[in-house]
Amino acid sequence: MAHHLPSLLQRKFKVIVFFFLLLAVLIHIVLDLAIPVGHNSCVYTPKVTDFMGVLPSSPISSVQNKLNLRILQDFSGSNSSLEKGLRSLEGGSHTGGGSDGVLQSHNVKEQSEAKTGGTGKSKLAALFDHPLYKIPTPKITKKDKLFIKKPKVKLYVKSSGSDEWSSSKADLFTPYHTNPAWLQFHTGINRYELYSRHDPTRHVLMEDLATQEIISSVQKTGGTQLKLIMTFPNHGQALFKPMKQTRDQETSADFFYFSDFERHNAEIAAFHLDRILDFRRIPPVSGRLVNITKEIRDITTDKKLFRTFFISPAGNICFFGVCSYYCSTEHALCGKPDQLEGSMAALLPDRELAERRQWRSPWRRSYSKYKKAEWELDQDYCVHVRRTPPYNRVSRLLNLVDMTVLDFLMGNMDRHHYETFQKFGNDTFLLHLDNGRGFGRHSHDEMSILAPLQQCCIIRKSTFLRLQLLATEPYRLSDVMRESLATDRLSPILAEPHLQALDRRLQKGCLEISGRK
Repeated sequence: MAHHLPSLLQRKFKVIVFFFLLLAVLIHIVLDLAIPVGHNSCVYTPKVTDFMGVLPSSPISSVQNKLNLRILQDFSGSNSSLEKGLRSLEGGSHTGGGSDGVLQSHNVKEQSEAKTGGTGKSKLAALFDHPLYKIPTPKITKKDKLFIKKPKVKLYVKSSGSDEWSSSKADLFTPYHTNPAWLQFHTGINRYELYSRHDPTRHVLMEDLATQEIISSVQKTGGTQLKLIMTFPNHGQALFKPMKQTRDQETSADFFYFSDFERHNAEIAAFHLDRILDFRRIPPVSGRLVNITKEIRDITTDKKLFRTFFISPAGNICFFGVCSYYCSTEHALCGKPDQLEGSMAALLPDRELAERRQWRSPWRRSYSKYKKAEWELDQDYCVHVRRTPPYNRVSRLLNLVDMTVLDFLMGNMDRHHYETFQKFGNDTFLLHLDNGRGFGRHSHDEMSILAPLQQCCIIRKSTFLRLQLLATEPYRLSDVMRESLATDRLSPILAEPHLQALDRRLQKGCLEISGRK
């Protein structure tokens, strides 16, 4: 009996240990069942997967996952492939178009946070909050306003196939708010700017350009390439330039500047760049996807335009209009099958209400395949220009150099004329119109565009200070442009090489101004 006692105690001890282990396991099971998983923010146990085999997640965890991916891609060096993969996952969402907009807005927010070190303030907002963008304009008096009273609204549009104002669509006009955005834009124009820095009307007008119903489309008379005048129910009008090149196409080096395409995305980007430079001399522009059938062919009163419509062998709706360049079957504009991108630019007040004067640029190119302009042969050309009114006034020359800076940054060599409002005489800004031939070649910087600056050795101080600011990391020009362009419905507007070219040209321009080689 005494011999078997130690073994009996050992057996009892093992049973007790096993009992305690079993009890601990049961306690853990009870706790797991009693506490909801949702209380633990680090745990997520989805029950189903989507059609791609990707586990769905809540909006918060989705945003966090995308942020983690973005941090990883910064170190991986494979930016484009990861971003494309992320976009494909977002596109696979089954929650409808509204969710795509939410995901896109989250994506833009993450990019801006990454650029600002997670401070929550975008570079673009920081730029416009800088003291250089708070310099007050002179006090505006009645004589400084383009309109003292609201201008009368013209109810009819003119087609290129008639010399008379067409009234066939007049019954389509509907009652509208007494002060639509386009009318506020017109009445806000003054001697110093087309619109103020923080004018809320600009946002409303750009939204109208992108969404308002189109009730009339006719071809704009004059010009070398096809443009349309489109009319809205609130009597507003816009200049439509259709897409002729894709984002990644670069203009051939063998093309002359005067035979280049006019690009719709260049018009959009030029407006944003002009605003970032604090010029505000380009009317608001928005991108828009237009239905060629319903919003052009079926509603046009322009017989010449209507005759150019046809269906391509691929079954797409095409047209080419009537103009000097690229208006033929070989250069037709085709939809997919009838959807076509384009830029919608707000029109300035009618010339009958606000007359504008057109000026020939002293640094106009020869527009010849063989000849050079006088300024290209004479380095003292500016001496002669300064003796000629209105360039004998420093303000006009400074405004011309401002326009030169804008053209150089976007590579626009097609600046043969410019306009001013007649009412303000020579003491006013220059309108920066027709920018469609900008952003053509990202791999080339045309230094001759800076000829007015190089030969006259003059630039406005505030312009130079803003250029220096945009060359610094917190306000990098490509970053603020990318952020600004992301707000357009056709985003992305510019291919990445064009954004990088902006930074490169800015550096070259600053060196040119500073006199460093």
